[in-house]
Amino acid sequence: MNPILATITLRNPCYRSLSPMTTNVLVDTGRLELCILEHLAIQLKLEQFEERDVTTADGVRHICAYVGPIEVHFGDRARFTSALVLGDEILLGAVPMEETDLVVSPATRSVKVNPASPGVPSPTAEQTALSSQSLVEM
Repeated sequence: MNPILATITLRNPCYRSLSPMTTNVLVDTGRLELCILEHLAIQLKLEQFEERDVTTADGVRHICAYVGPIEVHFGDRARFTSALVLGDEILLGAVPMEETDLVVSPATRSVKVNPASPGVPSPTAEQTALSSQSLVEM
């Protein structure tokens, strides 16, 4: 099966003078995070927040840098996130796709803006167990 690819633009919102970088990414809805290459983290001057212990699909554990903030653009959609510095290709996972309200089209094997919300991103948000009323009563 052919991989699903998309084109995104990455930038560091803390250093607006740095040029944004437009690149092709592998889309993997079975993964959660955005994963970027080490040279991108260096070029965008992304700050390392911490190290994370990550297990890849092949079962191998890696200690990798968790960096940010990073601004991800797809078309007219954008979001701020963090990224794992891992692997030999850029990977766009489910969380940044959900927060930007992007979907995978099975027919075309491509990424597109959610047709149910073409104007403004409308990601799904879960209701918390505590209502605002119960917080007031505390």
